[in-house]
Amino acid sequence: MSNSDPSTNHLTVICIGDIHGYISKLQKLWTNLEALIDPLHFNTALVIFLGDYCDRGPDTRQVIDFLISLPTKYPEQKQVYLSGNHDLAFSAFVGVLPKPIDGAEFKEGWKEYEHNEEREGWFNGDGYESMHLQGRRWAGDIKDRFNVAKGFEYKGSIYDAAPTFHSYGVPHGSADLVKAVPDDHKKFLANMVWIHEEDDVSIETDDGIKHCKLIAVHAGLEKGKNVEAQLKRLKAKDTGVSKVEALSGRKNVWDIPQELTEKPTIIVSGHHGKLHIDGLRLIIDEGGGLPNNPVAAIVLPSKKIVRDTDNVLKEI
Repeated sequence: MSNSDPSTNHLTVICIGDIHGYISKLQKLWTNLEALIDPLHFNTALVIFLGDYCDRGPDTRQVIDFLISLPTKYPEQKQVYLSGNHDLAFSAFVGVLPKPIDGAEFKEGWKEYEHNEEREGWFNGDGYESMHLQGRRWAGDIKDRFNVAKGFEYKGSIYDAAPTFHSYGVPHGSADLVKAVPDDHKKFLANMVWIHEEDDVSIETDDGIKHCKLIAVHAGLEKGKNVEAQLKRLKAKDTGVSKVEALSGRKNVWDIPQELTEKPTIIVSGHHGKLHIDGLRLIIDEGGGLPNNPVAAIVLPSKKIVRDTDNVLKEI
């Protein structure tokens, strides 16, 4: 991206899709981004990681080490780490989720989904009594091993969490993970945000460059529900719900809510196992945590897609 690029006078925003425990993919993607973007703009970019750092791939511990190292290595960048649904569940298991705002106990959220407990083999080991539902599901032992929807076997639990346990040197479903996860990793998990907003982000469109508000959230915002109320709960990280739709929904969070179409708003997410660019709705999850799929990023204003598999040396 040379200085002739018309977008060079605008803030560079890099949104990186789901990593799912693949350190080599993350390293290659970062190298490609650094090679393609003018150093001045790369080093001062806003970098938004869209969540799901753990599970499926073998290197969750190394991925988090890499992410933690970035603020020191790139002090003029602003890095934002969104929580994905997998990261929320990991956080729940190691005990770093905030308590529900209304003072309720986490176990009160189990009832709504208890019909799934046997099939999903919820965690019942040390500490389960005070655990958020998603932590119990994450460390569970799913009974039917084959994931029909994805066409492969689950790795330990419905979240495919076994590789995360193994990356910290403990067996899947072991309560020893709580001690095995270093304090700086727990701090990283505790500090993840559920939503990030920017008031002025530039994006190239068919009508030229537009200045828009940007909302980054792992899965999306629910349609048919008041946006301000959703944003308030997400900013507060309200764990009083058993399933946070903005982090784990599917069709109900795919589109931009109607009320946000009146003032141009970019909504960027990962989560959905697809690369989908439709106007101001950006879904960047080409990898889906699958071993042979790339990890992708989108760069704004240009909307250039960069992948770990790109042969950047040939492009330059």
